[in-house]
Amino acid sequence: MLIMQVFVYLQLLDFLTTMVGFRLGASEESPFIAHLIHSTSPAIGVGVSKLVGLGIGAICIMTNRIRILSVANYWYAGLVVWNLAMILVSGRTHMHP
Repeated sequence: MLIMQVFVYLQLLDFLTTMVGFRLGASEESPFIAHLIHSTSPAIGVGVSKLVGLGIGAICIMTNRIRILSVANYWYAGLVVWNLAMILVSGRTHMHP
């Protein structure tokens, strides 16, 4: 199903852009994910949150809650754009004039 493929792809993009953001000095704003990160490591904490998200996505598919997954896709697409914007802004502060 295409909507689930898009959801998985956006989860991967969110994971990758979050990891790049961390490398550039960004911090996590979600209290839940921040707790996971501080009790494990950035990659494991964000990875666990992605697994939880994928599990919720699978439940949405199994219970035919496609609309919820569609809304989540828009949310994560916006989040990836936000992450990319933060990476670009951070990259400008790390570049030499």
